[in-house]
Amino acid sequence: MLLAFFSSIPRETIIILITSALACGGTFILIKGLDRLRRRDAESEARQIVGTAEQEARTLRRETELELKEKAIQQKAEGERELRKLREELHERERILDKRQDMLEKQAEQLQKQEKIVEGTQRKLTERIQDTNRRQAELAKLLDLQRQTLHELSGLSRDEATSRLLSALDGELIRESGAVIMKHERQWAETCEVKSRELLLTSLQRFAAAHTAETTTSTVDIPSDEMKGRIIGREGRNIRAFEKATGVDVIIDDTPGVVIVSGFDMIRREVARLALNKLIADGRIHPSRIEEIVAETAKEMERHVQKVGQEAVQEAEVHGLHERIVNLLGRLKFRTSYSQNVLRHSIEVAFVAGMLADEMGLDGRLARRCGLLHDIGKAADHDIEGGHPKIGADLLKRYGEPNEVIQAAVGHHDDPHVENPYTVIVAAADACSASRPGARRETLERYVKRMEELETIAASFPGVEQAYAIQAGRELRVMVSSKETSDESAAKICRDIAKAFEERLTYPGEIKVTVLRETRHTEMAR
Repeated sequence: MLLAFFSSIPRETIIILITSALACGGTFILIKGLDRLRRRDAESEARQIVGTAEQEARTLRRETELELKEKAIQQKAEGERELRKLREELHERERILDKRQDMLEKQAEQLQKQEKIVEGTQRKLTERIQDTNRRQAELAKLLDLQRQTLHELSGLSRDEATSRLLSALDGELIRESGAVIMKHERQWAETCEVKSRELLLTSLQRFAAAHTAETTTSTVDIPSDEMKGRIIGREGRNIRAFEKATGVDVIIDDTPGVVIVSGFDMIRREVARLALNKLIADGRIHPSRIEEIVAETAKEMERHVQKVGQEAVQEAEVHGLHERIVNLLGRLKFRTSYSQNVLRHSIEVAFVAGMLADEMGLDGRLARRCGLLHDIGKAADHDIEGGHPKIGADLLKRYGEPNEVIQAAVGHHDDPHVENPYTVIVAAADACSASRPGARRETLERYVKRMEELETIAASFPGVEQAYAIQAGRELRVMVSSKETSDESAAKICRDIAKAFEERLTYPGEIKVTVLRETRHTEMAR
């Protein structure tokens, strides 16, 4: 049947069917082959990916291991550093503890030694106290026996005998000390008082000087209060520039028509005052103009200082001074000491010293030179370290002044050298100029308090009836009772009052104490 079936189909159709079947089989085989090739390629690619991943994993593991090793090394190094630091701290603490232990051991040894010394001292003190108590008991018995014997012989009680003995001793001591004081005072008066009074009084009477007192502020008048705003400037730039250029403080308050210039250096303050007057008159007030005016005024002040120094030299009749010394003398006009102008004080000392030297037969010109230059150090003591006597002596030595002038400058405040009479003369003239009435200003309250202190101290001595401070506190007159004191005891009271002033008070110059003892006799004629 199959054969009949196939025989009935055309040949071309059979060929087409066979060809189709073969094509399908080839296609199937080809697909299988391609699928096998793809699978092989995929397996190869997968193996490559796995190999790459394994290699990257190995690389990452090695890098991680290296990082962990580095971190471990760093941590180990940090641990070693911390351990080393802890060891050093422990060593340092151990060393400190060793030192403290050594100190404690030494202190313990010293304490043991001191305890032994204290024990020995206590033992000795106990023995001495016992011995002293025993001796005191014996002395008390002897004193009681002597006291009883004296009472029996004199017929006086203990208090009466003590009072009489002390009164006798007190009177005897007062008479002896008063007699000795009067003897020495007469000797000193005979040799010194007459001549010194004559020299000082003659010199002071022949010279009189004007006294001026300066303050630490200067006032500048302004045309209107609007000028205060111009002086201050925008945001205070003008006043800051002015204070910086002059070195002073400018005080602008509610006081109408006035501006205050304050400063301890009188030269800088005067420069500031003159410069401010010029700026107000000019009207142009700004930082550059301020600097220009201040510089110009400073030059004018320097010329003025030199002129003042030359005038002082001519007034004192002292010639041949170095130009720098003349400039320093001019600066003394702008310096005060206890409110006394130093230049006027120096000129006064120069004249008094010259007159003293003339009276004593010495060189008056040299004495005037010494007196004029004795305070020259005060013109430079703000710029050079040290006291003005030493600064003045160094300056005078530098500019070739004679040795007498240098010694007068360095020694006029200390004990002067006796071998140089000009130093003694300048010291005396300086004391006279500084302590004369009106030379140095003090407030009324302080003046009254000082007078009261003088009179109170004098009135506290026994036998004093009244005490009066005169001559601006330079002299004290004391009235004593003629019944309670003698001439000898009055001399002792005078000496004691002077010593009390020296110990309790501080004052310039000297204070003369005069004790007056008056005896009055009154009879009635009937």
